[in-house]
Amino acid sequence: MKYTKPTLASDIQRSWHLVDVNGKILGRIAGNIAVILIGKEKPYYVPNLDCGDYVVVINAQKIEVTGKKASNKTYEKYSGFPGGRKVKTFQQLKQENPTRIVREAVSGMLPKNKLRSEMLKRLYIYADVHHPYGAKFQS
Repeated sequence: MKYTKPTLASDIQRSWHLVDVNGKILGRIAGNIAVILIGKEKPYYVPNLDCGDYVVVINAQKIEVTGKKASNKTYEKYSGFPGGRKVKTFQQLKQENPTRIVREAVSGMLPKNKLRSEMLKRLYIYADVHHPYGAKFQS
């Protein structure tokens, strides 16, 4: 009788993925990025280990949403002090910090456990096409 070999942390091989979100829909592309970060497409995936790859997202300032979400969707930040709640719309945040939009969307699609922060450490988001990881994609 043959048994399946369990996946060990030393068996995990990480690769790099470049994702251009120019003109793409936020929710659809965030789901694809989350699958790569989790590592679900790998044959040795196990839910108790962080099996995912590195992801570099470019053109975050050109991400799109459908319907009226551009004016109705809000992002909140709270300092913990009275009067410290700040609310911004999608349009305002797209002007000021477009990387936060993508990071929050991907973070919401990752599992809510101790591995989430480790997965988010491998997500690099840039507002335009310039990034320092060009050597990782030369092949």
